[in-house]
Amino acid sequence: MNVLEEWTALVCRELGVDPARVDRNAVLDLTRDVAHGVARPAAPLTAYLLGLAQGAGTAPDGAVERLSSLARDWEKMTAETPGDA
Repeated sequence: MNVLEEWTALVCRELGVDPARVDRNAVLDLTRDVAHGVARPAAPLTAYLLGLAQGAGTAPDGAVERLSSLARDWEKMTAETPGDA
């Protein structure tokens, strides 16, 4: 077991989360996309907000994929276009 697996198992025990319900790779991919596409501090915040939404039952199906897509497109979505001011 590597450090990431050990840490994930410990956190799951502490929070009462079934480790089988954790898609670690999806979360890591999401935070990578946000850190690179938006801003590094936005990555943990996004993961936290997603967790809140999941816990509240308000996260839509495909939320991780949608957020990753938004992060990858962030620069394009927020870039000024001619005539903006």
